[in-house]
Amino acid sequence: MSYLDYQVKYVPSGLRKLLYVNWPLVLLVTAVSCMGFIMLTSIASGRMDLWAEPQIQRFGLGFVLMMMVAMTPIWVWRSTAWIAYLVSLGLLVLVELVGEVGMGAQRWIDIGPLRLQPSEVSKITLVLALAAYYDWLPARRVSNPIWLVPPLLLIFLPVVLVLAQPNLGTAVLILGTGGAVLWCAGVHWAYFAVVFGSIGGAVYAVFETRGTPWQFLHDYQYRRIDTFLDPSQDPLGAGYNITQAKIALGSGGFTGKGFMQGTQSRLNFLPEKHTDFILNTLAEEFGFLGSFALLFLYGLILLFLFTAAMQCRDRFSQLLILGIGVTFFLLFAVNMLMVMGLAPVVGVPLPLVSYGGSQLLVLLIAFGLVQSAHVHRPR
Repeated sequence: MSYLDYQVKYVPSGLRKLLYVNWPLVLLVTAVSCMGFIMLTSIASGRMDLWAEPQIQRFGLGFVLMMMVAMTPIWVWRSTAWIAYLVSLGLLVLVELVGEVGMGAQRWIDIGPLRLQPSEVSKITLVLALAAYYDWLPARRVSNPIWLVPPLLLIFLPVVLVLAQPNLGTAVLILGTGGAVLWCAGVHWAYFAVVFGSIGGAVYAVFETRGTPWQFLHDYQYRRIDTFLDPSQDPLGAGYNITQAKIALGSGGFTGKGFMQGTQSRLNFLPEKHTDFILNTLAEEFGFLGSFALLFLYGLILLFLFTAAMQCRDRFSQLLILGIGVTFFLLFAVNMLMVMGLAPVVGVPLPLVSYGGSQLLVLLIAFGLVQSAHVHRPR
């Protein structure tokens, strides 16, 4: 019996759950979100009502939801995993029928005062469904080709629906998350070798079919690839965004220009400064130190997530936490690579920092699932 178990032996069950919550993880998530509030205030020239205040309100709602999810026994989420997955698929289909169009893509559904992006929800429900599947499947069947068909269908259904929006960035993230859960579940490495070989062939086909009636990608997606390979080809057109992003990223130096002193963002040179490219504003105003501080906090969150996974004894909780950890890592890794010009611009916001309700709420609920597994693990 641990010291904490001894101390709370006679504490009522509800209060005991609160004591078992991984509070350092909660504080880290809150700290990163506060950095987002500060940057949104700076980008708006000191006005909180424009972006920061709505984001704080969403964080408050998400925090309450996170704690409610954390207090719910993990077996409840295990038993409702398939329902959550089917609901998310239904929402993706609904987007195709009645979804709102924004910036050339049909990705959102208006639910009362909330504008929901179902593709964000599908990232977490996919992890839930895969964790439930491999929790049910005997270990000797994990790499059996027949038993690989169901999880592959679980992955490719949302990927196809998200690609139809079109939303290539989120589709890639869903595919990466699903593959990571399969790897953690113990699927043989040979399958992944075949997949990566197929990806190489697909990349070749993407470039070969460009300009034909059956080209694999949309024209704007090809332009993103061109911009990634050589932004200087069109510095005032397709290469403008990444060129200005690099200027903002490098102009902050080691310590930055100071709070609300970023010229790239305040003079509106930096595109999507409150969403996809918010890291560049952070780097311009707080320099390398500010960027490293954010990356350090992200690293600590991952450390706590993977530690929580190792502390769990049941397969469902382990795969659930590992899947959420990989999802979180892919979100900030892709965004950082994107805004530094090391990856194509695919419209992935910076988790917990960028302005936006869907991703913030979904991530906080995901952290609630992690807390539920942590709180209700056998002791």
